[in-house]
Amino acid sequence: MGNPKQSFLAGLFSIVTIGILTFLTYRTGLGIFLLASFGSSMVLLYGYPESPFAQPKNVFFGHLVTSIVGLLFLHFVSLPIFLTIPLAVGFGVGLMILLNITHPPAGGNPIIVIIGGVSYNYLLSPVISGSVIIIIFAIIINKFILKKSYPSLK
Repeated sequence: MGNPKQSFLAGLFSIVTIGILTFLTYRTGLGIFLLASFGSSMVLLYGYPESPFAQPKNVFFGHLVTSIVGLLFLHFVSLPIFLTIPLAVGFGVGLMILLNITHPPAGGNPIIVIIGGVSYNYLLSPVISGSVIIIIFAIIINKFILKKSYPSLK
């Protein structure tokens, strides 16, 4: 059985972080801050912050690179969607591993981008703005509230 305190706090801090992104998205005119894969980012950021996959560099660049890959496939690869999606996911995953910026939740971003048919503005909002917000919250919560060594100094 897992640690009940860690489980509770991970759930609570996920509610707070996603709640703020949801509020910013639906109650302000500032834009979109939610990305479906941010939900699974919460698992790593608050449940396993010591993981290399939960480090700010991985979170930010993992989401950014896979979203860029999704956009490139969406706008420049003229294949049926049943081929475009798996190719984009494969390229995105491969690039994250190659660049040492692996963040598993970001592997789903090409699917989100292609199915959503998004514009290049999607990179700024929600990908970059939302990633920065969840990283800031992860640092505040892990480092200052939970007193964990986050980001990891490894």
